[in-house]
Amino acid sequence: MKVTPAAGTSCSGTILIIVLWVALGLVTITLYFANSMRSELRASDNRVSMLASDQAIEGAARYVTSVLSEQATNGVVPHSDDYLKSAVLVGDSHFWLIGRNNDEITAQETSFGLVDEASKLNLNTATVEMLEALPPPMTVELAAAIVDWRDANSDVTSGGAEEEVYARLKPSYHCKNAPFDSVDELRLVYFSGTPDDFMKVLRGGDWNRNGIIDRGHEDTLGFTGPGIMEYLTVYSREPNTRIDGTPRININTGRAELISYLQEKFGTARAGRIRNDINTAPPFRSLLEFYSTGRITPEEAEQIETDITTTEGSVIEGRVNVNTASAVVLECIPGIGEDHAQDVISYRKANPDKLYTVAWVKDILGTQNATEAGPYITAQTYVFSADVAALGPFERGYRRTHFVYDLTEGLPKIIHRQDLSHVGWALGAEVREAWLAKATP
Repeated sequence: MKVTPAAGTSCSGTILIIVLWVALGLVTITLYFANSMRSELRASDNRVSMLASDQAIEGAARYVTSVLSEQATNGVVPHSDDYLKSAVLVGDSHFWLIGRNNDEITAQETSFGLVDEASKLNLNTATVEMLEALPPPMTVELAAAIVDWRDANSDVTSGGAEEEVYARLKPSYHCKNAPFDSVDELRLVYFSGTPDDFMKVLRGGDWNRNGIIDRGHEDTLGFTGPGIMEYLTVYSREPNTRIDGTPRININTGRAELISYLQEKFGTARAGRIRNDINTAPPFRSLLEFYSTGRITPEEAEQIETDITTTEGSVIEGRVNVNTASAVVLECIPGIGEDHAQDVISYRKANPDKLYTVAWVKDILGTQNATEAGPYITAQTYVFSADVAALGPFERGYRRTHFVYDLTEGLPKIIHRQDLSHVGWALGAEVREAWLAKATP
């Protein structure tokens, strides 16, 4: 018997298929928009975390101002144990002060704390010989080109570059013949190699500028240490005034005022002996030379060091703090060099309570080397940098800003601010692993 399909059955089947396709489409669209909303939610959450990190950085900047106001008085470098510097809580965010461990020749782990700008060579005052003494990848030609870039004349330093060299570049530009305004300005100095090679010279394997070579970056750039930017600054300076703002006594042009001051400090008899020792001495190039000639003890020097000077002007530019400089920087200083850099570091680690004056250096170097080193070193610091990295709520929204604080006029003042978020994670592998584990449910 033949069965005939009921009327409308074929049409109903077609409608069912259409409905199923429409339903499938609606489900697909729903899933698409749900996924888009989820992505947008994550993006919004990340933006909120970044904003929270930015606010944590602003809080860190204010905190550093407070620390420097209270602890960095009269040129003293705050001790790293006396302030917060790692995973500091601000609301739901945290900040770190990325620092340096200058007592280690090659630091393997990220250090935290404020950075003493006087622990570096100043691009505007270091001699060409001091720049040449920086480790590879520094070259003799680049050291000469740096000096030619900053000096006010058009005389070419041996191996250097002046206006005619820059005129041949494509595109061409002028040789500045004026002081550096920032360390990043080094990128404009003439270099004979490729731009990639120059960046390797400047940054070495320290691509994220945190003072160490992070795991996996050694082979990437071919260097086992930082580039030359790690050891250079343009900010180191100190006031040539006393703590009350009055000019310091110039021991070369104000001998009578000096002797009267020494009488107040040490008594008539001791001041008389110092006067006899320095009476026929030529103008002193440094306080260290004065201490050696006058046979002034470190204990005596500590009482007078911030009240006397050998120079004119309201500020002294570019001296290296012998108490905080790394071995690499100390090796660049005449009279110290490779022979004595480690001796200096060993002494200051063993005698932290005797570092308020440069007078102790002569006991390590001897009179001749101390006289040579004297014009380039100091025991005070008035410019610090705070390299602040922050994470927002739920360990997201990494941000990083570099600040430079100047205390030469009294209270700390921010004179430089630079966003470094783009150079990548700079808190080291240990912090990353710890905070990723914390963020994992």
